[in-house]
Amino acid sequence: MEIQTFNVAGIILLTPPRFGDERGYFSETFNAARMKEIGIPGPFVQDNHSLSRARGVVRGLHCQLSPHPQGKLVRCTRGSIWDVGVDIRAGSPTFGQWVGATLSEENGSQLWIPTGFLHGFCTLSENAEVQYKCTDYWDRDSERSVRWDDPLLAIDWPVAPKDAILSAKDADALPFSSVDDWFHM
Repeated sequence: MEIQTFNVAGIILLTPPRFGDERGYFSETFNAARMKEIGIPGPFVQDNHSLSRARGVVRGLHCQLSPHPQGKLVRCTRGSIWDVGVDIRAGSPTFGQWVGATLSEENGSQLWIPTGFLHGFCTLSENAEVQYKCTDYWDRDSERSVRWDDPLLAIDWPVAPKDAILSAKDADALPFSSVDDWFHM
């Protein structure tokens, strides 16, 4: 398995090998023992699957606070996305810094977003399907949303704000300045 770490500690990009022939390919996309070895703790208790029909759909930036913080292992199984994690751990030397990676059906890569991070993505193709494993259950009262295009974050999104397709919840999200002590190191 190919593993890439970043200057923002905790986020990991992993690309499982594919074994192919004229019929297609096989890839082991999840193995709990291997995940634990590379620092992805689990256990995973919920799988989510989303479909975004248009290019330029932005979902996020989201997280869940205690008592239901979620780590997410994200992959794109159809089409492609720009996936982003933002460190919001108070006291972290990389607080407010982000990591982005292209996840696609073609590259088979997955991005680990640990607890203490915001998560969001933008579709790079039509009919993008995203599947992700979560370390805790979804809980409406614990969920928070932060503006995806907040200038304090300066995320290099592949879509202009005027062209982004957002849910009402994401359009009304909090500014990044409201994230001060949601998570601690």
